[in-house]
Amino acid sequence: MNVKPILTNKQLKPYLLKARYGVEKESQRVTKAGDLVATDYPKTLGNRSFHPYIQTDFAETQMELVTPITDSITELFDWLAAIHDTAYRSMDSEEMLWPMSMPPALPEVEENIVIAKLDNFEDVLYRRFLAMSYGRRKQMVSGIHFNFEFDDEMVRKMFELQDEYKNYHQFNSEVYLKVTRNYLHYRWFATYFFAASPLSGPHYFNGHERPEEPVRSIRNSKYGYQNHDDVKVTYRSVEEYVADIQQMVEEGKLSEEKEFYAPVRLRGGKSVADLANKPVRYIELRNIDLDPYQPYGISKEEVEFFHIFMLFLLWTDEKAEADEWVFQGDQLNELVSLESPLSQTACYDEAQKLLAEIRSFVAQTGLNVSTEILDHLEEMLEDPAKTLAGRIYLASKETSQKELAVQQGLSYYRKAWQAPYQLAGFTDMELSTQIFLFDAIQKGLQVEVLDRQDQFLKLTAQDHTEYVKNGNMTSKDTYITPLMMENKTVTKKLLQRAGFKVPQGKEFTDKKAAYSSYEEFRDKGIVVKPKSTNYGLGITVFKDGTNEKDYIKAIDTAFAEDSSVLVEKFLAGTEYRFFVVGDQVKAVLLRVPANVSGDGKHSIKELVDRKNDDPLRGENHRTPLEKIHLGQSEQFVLQEQGYQIDSIPNKGETIYLRDNSNVSTGGDSIDMTDAFTDDYKQIAVEVAQTLGAAICGIDMIITDINLPASSSDVYGIIEANFNPMMHMHCYPFEGKGRRLTMDILKLLYPDFIQRKDR
Repeated sequence: MNVKPILTNKQLKPYLLKARYGVEKESQRVTKAGDLVATDYPKTLGNRSFHPYIQTDFAETQMELVTPITDSITELFDWLAAIHDTAYRSMDSEEMLWPMSMPPALPEVEENIVIAKLDNFEDVLYRRFLAMSYGRRKQMVSGIHFNFEFDDEMVRKMFELQDEYKNYHQFNSEVYLKVTRNYLHYRWFATYFFAASPLSGPHYFNGHERPEEPVRSIRNSKYGYQNHDDVKVTYRSVEEYVADIQQMVEEGKLSEEKEFYAPVRLRGGKSVADLANKPVRYIELRNIDLDPYQPYGISKEEVEFFHIFMLFLLWTDEKAEADEWVFQGDQLNELVSLESPLSQTACYDEAQKLLAEIRSFVAQTGLNVSTEILDHLEEMLEDPAKTLAGRIYLASKETSQKELAVQQGLSYYRKAWQAPYQLAGFTDMELSTQIFLFDAIQKGLQVEVLDRQDQFLKLTAQDHTEYVKNGNMTSKDTYITPLMMENKTVTKKLLQRAGFKVPQGKEFTDKKAAYSSYEEFRDKGIVVKPKSTNYGLGITVFKDGTNEKDYIKAIDTAFAEDSSVLVEKFLAGTEYRFFVVGDQVKAVLLRVPANVSGDGKHSIKELVDRKNDDPLRGENHRTPLEKIHLGQSEQFVLQEQGYQIDSIPNKGETIYLRDNSNVSTGGDSIDMTDAFTDDYKQIAVEVAQTLGAAICGIDMIITDINLPASSSDVYGIIEANFNPMMHMHCYPFEGKGRRLTMDILKLLYPDFIQRKDR
């Protein structure tokens, strides 16, 4: 099939760099000292029998991390980052992932390598068969399986531009077959640059035949995990490929089709047999070693190279009959795999020629790719010490391969635990959504991010789909419920009619009318706030009345956030946030207004700057605490206390910068869940039920939590929140964290997620 004229056609250019990608990455669980662990698969993870992202390969210690199929390399690495974060923080805190393809020191007695303890006994039996047929040690090697799918529009456009094939599915399959045969022939090229298993660890060979180390890739040589020599499968056609695998199974040379372990697999359905009736959908490259210098075992540059390489393999002609072409590739790959990592490859001239042809291909097709990728390959070709295998060997010579692996593994471990409230890959999303995503991934729900900016997710488990916005806006609440809670006037009327205590006040839609009402409020404690707002924006509190100038400023601040403003009676007491999920209060939080503690030396502004240096403080809800600002509202509060931002408070003196206690405006969060009796919690639940809310935050002012809720004037409901922040409960400034995100998941999927506290 000659596709060169097609690939250079301008109509095809928009599609060439579009593709779909997926990665399956195996890694051994080890201690932080680099020794194979003796622990079972982490119990905090969802059942591995159905987990879409974190599974177990051959051994109980061998994790397999699986990304969803993505439409871009950026998205692929976002998911790799998120799944790795989840895996690390689901394991024992003293465990990490081994970053090498070759395993760490294995037990001297082979039977002490523990086969994965799976629920399905047939899966266990299959692994026992592999252990008997190939040995347990070879199963402990890990690597990357890279799934690649050409853009469907590209293949369809190619079909339109040719006249050799009349059937699209046949043409599509021939596209992937040609790439596969060429990859099998030229895979030595990738082995030279990206092989990363030059040395074995203790007890890997254990008396069996071994190569003269170092080499470029033990894993990709005959000393790695390969099928027995009598397993022969052709790539001449899809039909013959399927028939050969089935014949190998019938003859007992393979126990089942998934035992066929080739550098490339054709994929189209759940089983190989499906390819008889379905077109090839993508190809799975299975010969990629783990790169220990990359936190996820593979780099973006490597993925970009493989995309270009796949296109080139589609472009370039085969120069022998199919089986002979593949056989030549097997011989060349074995040769390159067993070369010294510091020696010039015997295929140097051919590699130079290939690089030149790839450059020519890029130029002729007008691919908009950086030449740095190919320049880097050129450097590695000229200096083998710059290849992955060369770098690993040289670094291992300085100390040991184990020391190198531990050093790299610990750096990735520390990165995963550095900010345990964040989810790598999705740190641009709100923190509550990140925590929710972490829990959903951990428990094995399929997650699709429909809109990152709008925090919109799709969750699926066992054919049950839910849509979630902002981590807690779900189908459990009706459309009208958040609208009622957003409107503070409506909320107050409904609660007052239901018999709950709420602050009295007036609503204004006109600034002048609000200004002219000053005399009515001048000597009273009041709260001025927008009618519909969230996160404490636009709120000013006057506990003991105020002058007209400050009152007008407060009105202006509130009108800047909404077209309607409320002036309400100030309720004395302490404000608490009750987080209601279903018919229970899952958390109660005391939020202390933004404050600093004086030291007698620094100004209030300097103290704020120092407090904002806390890594837990950030902006836009990406950290558990928010930075303190010194805006108009804060300066009002300081002025009431007789301070300016350049004032220097006395040592030990607490200076408050806000009257409202929202964490979103720099407040501190303190968990108080266990300090409250059930009567206050029941009030919060009933308030939520009155508003028809399944998930909400109820803000309550309480004068003394030691008094019963039935006492006179002991509490007042000041607000109901339809999208309450969860991260401040999960990671409070002080006290026990409450995993509300998991409570939401249990509400949505009560039968799927185990009902147990984390």
